[in-house]
Amino acid sequence: MTVERAHSFTFAGHTLRYTEFGGGGRLVVLTHGQLMTRTMHAPLARALAAAGYRVVTLDLLGHGESDRPTESWRYSMSTWATQVVGLLDHLGVERAVVGGTSLGANVTLEVAVAAPERLLGVVVEMPVLDNAIVAGLLAFTPLLFTARFLPPAVRAVAWLADRVPRGHQWVDTVTETLHQEPAAMAAAVHGIFFGRIAPPTTLRAAIPVPALVIGHKRDPIHPFGDAHMLAGELPDARFIEASSPVELRFNPDRLTTAITAFLDERFAATGAATARAE
Repeated sequence: MTVERAHSFTFAGHTLRYTEFGGGGRLVVLTHGQLMTRTMHAPLARALAAAGYRVVTLDLLGHGESDRPTESWRYSMSTWATQVVGLLDHLGVERAVVGGTSLGANVTLEVAVAAPERLLGVVVEMPVLDNAIVAGLLAFTPLLFTARFLPPAVRAVAWLADRVPRGHQWVDTVTETLHQEPAAMAAAVHGIFFGRIAPPTTLRAAIPVPALVIGHKRDPIHPFGDAHMLAGELPDARFIEASSPVELRFNPDRLTTAITAFLDERFAATGAATARAE
């Protein structure tokens, strides 16, 4: 059975919580979607740990068990990216593979722009780029409005979520996502709306880090065109089409095998380079 350990560290005055799966020197960091928590990646983390990787799932600021400040200026893709780099520093790891889904995918791209020297590779699932703007506004504007002007509704949903029996992976993930604090939720969504959603094309095209990009055709918030476009922009990327937004969650074998193969390749290449240098 994979060893799982919950930890925390302090970054810029706030507590960020993470779970570590497995051990060893080959580190993979996984980040979650908007308003979700690190538990969404627990099944993938367990599978990768069983394959010999040390996997860390992180609750970004404003999510899950991490601190949830109420100032919107504390939230942005680039700020979350610095938290991922801060996690690497905290763990004492010079280079790792970083991956994420949706918001986590965009955060991963920001890490690749800001600190490519800390990355061996990136796994980007369902990025939110140019083609997602309209659908994103339609989906998340009501969340911002509700959190700002109808906070009792947010608290009521959280109260109901707390009363759902726990113990099932996806029930727990959904209930944790629904457990929001109105002011912090509004601040996080506001920070995303009025900040940079993702690095622009000129910066994406200069990312030197090998990438595995995963996209699908059945979700306007995460358009297939965005993922396919990103794979074409990145200098060293391969693209995998998922059958649906939930393939990696409910029928994960094919994508998990592809992710594991990508990790094996990236760490093997790094080992070979190190051996040549010595």
